[in-house]
Amino acid sequence: APAAPACSLAEVMSEQLAKQLDEENAVFPLLPDEAPDTTSDLMLAQMLQMQFDREFDDQLRREEKKFNGDSKVSISFENYRMVHPYDDSDSSGDEVDWQDTRHDPYRADKPQTTPRKGFTGKGKNITTKHDEVTCGRKNTARMDNFAPEVHVGDGLGMDLKLSNQVFNSLKRHCYSEQRRSARLHEKKEHSTAEQAVDPRTRLLMYKMVNAGVLENINGCINGKRTPEQPVPDEVVLKVFKTTLNEFKNRDRYIKDDYRFKDRFSKLNPRKIIRLWAEKEMHNLGRMKKAEIPCPEVVLLKKHILVMSFIGKDHVPAPKLKDAMLNSEDLKNAYYQVLHVMQQLYQECNLVHADLSEYNMLWHEGKVWLIDVSQSVEPTHPHGLEFLFRDCRNVSTFFQKRGVSEAMSTYDLFNAVTGLNIPVGAEDEAEFMAEIVALEKRNEDHIQKRGKKTFPVTSEDGGPPLEPDADD
Repeated sequence: APAAPACSLAEVMSEQLAKQLDEENAVFPLLPDEAPDTTSDLMLAQMLQMQFDREFDDQLRREEKKFNGDSKVSISFENYRMVHPYDDSDSSGDEVDWQDTRHDPYRADKPQTTPRKGFTGKGKNITTKHDEVTCGRKNTARMDNFAPEVHVGDGLGMDLKLSNQVFNSLKRHCYSEQRRSARLHEKKEHSTAEQAVDPRTRLLMYKMVNAGVLENINGCINGKRTPEQPVPDEVVLKVFKTTLNEFKNRDRYIKDDYRFKDRFSKLNPRKIIRLWAEKEMHNLGRMKKAEIPCPEVVLLKKHILVMSFIGKDHVPAPKLKDAMLNSEDLKNAYYQVLHVMQQLYQECNLVHADLSEYNMLWHEGKVWLIDVSQSVEPTHPHGLEFLFRDCRNVSTFFQKRGVSEAMSTYDLFNAVTGLNIPVGAEDEAEFMAEIVALEKRNEDHIQKRGKKTFPVTSEDGGPPLEPDADD
């Protein structure tokens, strides 16, 4: 076929050519069915109205769910819906929409209630309200009133019949599970779990990051140096658990400590936890003054204590029980522990009260002490008993590791205190009786002197405390 003649720009822009093309297209007009629906204002209005009705129904369903909550008696707003359930469903015509609860052909019929007279039927066909089959079906229907998290299944559809005994057992079980779930939820919200922190602790950590004290929190926590407050490159956050169960048997470490006696309040256990963190801060301050290897306190905020990290390159120093030491290193570690215990007792006026291979670290050829929140002064009513327990733990550990220079518990106690109690090595009861007598004499001496309790100040070391808004 011959090629179509080329059109010039003037011909393309002419109005006469445009009219000609329009007349040619009018020869084949569009059919009515092919016309777009949007040309009809009525169709547009109906589509907008349908969309509005659906949004109204969605909002109505949300209001219904919020209004009913977990109540056993529920109110239905179905009569106020704008779109019929069948019209609102996108499923096929043979299926029933799940939202249609008024006319569901597959819905199991609930058992009929017994009339007020107490029975139905006549003659030999009388059925009372105590009938086994009737009661079983009623109990099955009443399972729908259980909590939503209890999956009861389609008992009515299977014509399940539950006896009163089984139903009552299920009801008690569901009630106990609800209470247990509520307790676990409350404990999760108000406590510090082992591998996580509660929301209040997280908020305090974020505040430290925002204030520039910490750079980031990701496993090992990095510090951020500022001119006002120098922070080590690597720090550790010790979060004292806000669960109260662990502190029921530990209040004696605080209530009998003369530094905190006036501030101890058994009526407010959460303040005891903050006091516990403050106690560790001041004990570490005393140890740092005596140049005992221990973490350096950076900051105390409520129940979070920021300390220097004992380790290198995000790897913590091993505990003394896990450190791989030869015989010479074990001998060196024993004499270090002996010297540290003497320093702690004589220079810091403290007893660790929980000293063992679990609370000592081995780093750079030295023994480091950690976890001193429970440490007390020797004048504590049980201070010497705690020291005797520490000596027993230390002696037992090094003797088991084959350190021949390790002294017995009694000799180590005398070496630390300088008391030189002359008691045989096999008579522990007599040795303990002498320790209790010494504690009694110390307590009587303190009472005669009228020693008053005093708050810990900056002389114990550590940064100053910030007032808490909650207090």
